[in-house]
Amino acid sequence: MTDEPRAHPFRDSVQDVAAAHRIPDTPQTRAPAYRLAFADPDFLMREELRPVRLQLELLKPQMVLDERGIKSTIVLFGGARIPAPERKETAKTETLAALSRYYGEAHRFAFLMTERSMASYGREHVICTGGGPGVMEAGNRGASEAGGQSIGLNIVLPHEQAPNPYVTPDLSFNFHYFAIRKMHFLMRAAAICVFPGGFGTLDEMFESLTLIQTGRMKRVPFLLFGRAFWEGVINWQALADAGTINPEDIELFTYVETAEEAVAVIDAWVTPCA
Repeated sequence: MTDEPRAHPFRDSVQDVAAAHRIPDTPQTRAPAYRLAFADPDFLMREELRPVRLQLELLKPQMVLDERGIKSTIVLFGGARIPAPERKETAKTETLAALSRYYGEAHRFAFLMTERSMASYGREHVICTGGGPGVMEAGNRGASEAGGQSIGLNIVLPHEQAPNPYVTPDLSFNFHYFAIRKMHFLMRAAAICVFPGGFGTLDEMFESLTLIQTGRMKRVPFLLFGRAFWEGVINWQALADAGTINPEDIELFTYVETAEEAVAVIDAWVTPCA
């Protein structure tokens, strides 16, 4: 048995693209209609091709992660504006400066989990972040300093957001569609860790909780770092008292303060009965 793709007798697309560049230069061959459809950027960017672009954006990272043998991830969500402790004097507010401790916890947690991941040759429990600054940088940095690989799922934004320098280059992806990016966050998630953050972090947290609450995704350890922050931002009990969520929905997540607490929760995890 072999994992090599089965050979076939037909010319492949790479050969045809090369051949298309060797044809005579005529009005017909210069016309956009003559371009090979899959090698025509103008055609691929058309509004009608949105379903194809969605499919490609789902497929490309999936294929790369499969080829790298990555079976499960530890997902870190958190604020892009939270600075590293050594840079907290650059924070815009005193609160952000104080939250820099969670950069440290994300860094430490990613380091500890990556040490374990390396026992599976980097295939299980690989750190996965949004690939940007702040808490995301901390996660990729911890993984890198532990000597392992980590994933970064960047997205094109109106303001520049380059991948942080600690993401494994071959696992640094870029997305146009938020929805497809969220799917890749969760498709391999063995645990979800949410650090203090803003709209993006809240969006990712509630999307994940909704999928678990509705049974569309299996329960995994769901850790909220920083009880004081989260209880100050969201009145979970008020939602339960109002009946907009069930009281037991509050049990879908666990508060932790440190990397070591988070590791202990993951170690003690037993999949709840459906």
